[in-house]
Amino acid sequence: MSETLIPELPQELWRAGKLELAHGVTHLLQVLRVASAGLGKYLAEVETRGAEDLFGYGSASRWFADVARISHGDAQDVVNRALALSPVPEAGGTGTVFAPATAAAAEDGALAEQHIDLILDFLRRIPSDVPTDERDGAEKILADLARKAGPKEITEAGADLLAHLDADGKEPKDPEPDPPRREVFVERRKDGFWKLSGLLDPETGARTAAALDAHAGRRPVDEFGQADHRTLPQRRGDALADLLDLAIACPDQPGTSGYRTLVHVTIGLDELKTGIGNACLDFVGRITAREARLAACDCLMIPVVLSAAGEPLDVGRMRRFVTPGQRRALNIRDGGCAFPACHRAPKHCHAHHIQHWADGGPTDLRNLVLLCSFHHRLIHHDDWQVRMAPDGIPEFVPPRYLDPLRQPRRNILHRVT
Repeated sequence: MSETLIPELPQELWRAGKLELAHGVTHLLQVLRVASAGLGKYLAEVETRGAEDLFGYGSASRWFADVARISHGDAQDVVNRALALSPVPEAGGTGTVFAPATAAAAEDGALAEQHIDLILDFLRRIPSDVPTDERDGAEKILADLARKAGPKEITEAGADLLAHLDADGKEPKDPEPDPPRREVFVERRKDGFWKLSGLLDPETGARTAAALDAHAGRRPVDEFGQADHRTLPQRRGDALADLLDLAIACPDQPGTSGYRTLVHVTIGLDELKTGIGNACLDFVGRITAREARLAACDCLMIPVVLSAAGEPLDVGRMRRFVTPGQRRALNIRDGGCAFPACHRAPKHCHAHHIQHWADGGPTDLRNLVLLCSFHHRLIHHDDWQVRMAPDGIPEFVPPRYLDPLRQPRRNILHRVT
């Protein structure tokens, strides 16, 4: 089987192009998943016949741990997964499978272990009084979704299905607040960075940690193979930036009145179009023209024209690019970040011009799309393309190294399909 399934690797892999590398990874990934499903059938058979009678071990997991030279805990996970996807012997019959739709998808090499574990965990949380046909229908929905989606989408869909099957939930318990004591120190360093330190009372500290952790999760990596290598402090730093964006966007926020960004541009229009050059952000620090171009998608822009000597000659009037009515319409249409598989809500998103306004793009709904900060930056810097489909819904064209056919993709998390 290995001779027919596993392709011969080039002797000099460094000569391979990006399409050859991508095809090799996807093909071998399917081979591994098919092999994993086949391994599960063997382990289920060993467990069914009795590992003690066959090999003298008390369980299949103990035997497999020695054979694979792994810990018993890891071996037990593999065996449990195999048993859930294999028929359980019954008197007078061939047996039933705990997750038949998931087992079929796993045999096709369409599911990773994480997909399978999420679906199995969902099935085990379904109340016993739920009818079998409803349970099987819910499992098939998740198994079909897992063939083309990642863990985040499966988790979201599973939560929605479980809420439909079992509406009961647990009520949170609020801790008793302690007398507040809060101190925050903000100091700008010589290199332009800012140092933040302080002391918070238990209640405020818990709320701050919860807010940061809620926004500091790792970005999904399964859908497009983009790993998130940020450390926990880095992710919390990005989370703090997201929370500041939310606070600034609040209509009652003093000084900003809900404006997401206020940019003083001290470069010419040509630099802004090409992304080559520098800009001054609110007269407190320098940023690249590329960063200014990204920020200009959803902001208030004040152009500052300078003479050759740096003397301000003209300060333009403030212009709002996305009106409140347009923003509400975007929130309703996109439901959040429109990038495929992204779960970020509208309040965490920027309004991105599909054709940039500096390039003559209009500020209307057919040229606007909601993007979170990460995917907004990805669209500006990577080979992904965004366009408006004929039905008025934004769709994204992946790079050729990710999908040679460049089939357009949509975010299905925010809408009912």
